[in-house]
Amino acid sequence: DTSKYNYFNTNNLWVDLKSLKALFEKHDGSVPLPVMKNSKTVDPRDKTSTKVLQLETAMGAAIECFPGSTALVVPRSRFAPVKTTNDLFSLRSDAYILTHDHRVVLHPDRHGVPPIVKLDARYKFVDAMEQAIPHGPP
Repeated sequence: DTSKYNYFNTNNLWVDLKSLKALFEKHDGSVPLPVMKNSKTVDPRDKTSTKVLQLETAMGAAIECFPGSTALVVPRSRFAPVKTTNDLFSLRSDAYILTHDHRVVLHPDRHGVPPIVKLDARYKFVDAMEQAIPHGPP
């Protein structure tokens, strides 16, 4: 929702390889990033399955490891983020078109406004969404 969040991370990093090599050498082959813990279950469809901790790092935090790094603001017209089945449903719909140069862009009739899709929680996983719309979104 770009009206609520003006900026968000698309998890794309471009790194100068010489700077990355220097960082690895300084930190014994690793990048000093904070580790986040996420409580999950082995089978995300079954809340009673074995509980586990997923350890991960936020790659966006890596920019603090490189002096002089910067963020680029890429206009929404250049990409359509897909994090959820809501996003995927939207992207597969007729709200988007494939251009002659193979870019997926909003249909001009949308006037730059992506659709808002809020699927029921039972469609959290792609296979459930696809079963509900076997011929694709409208």
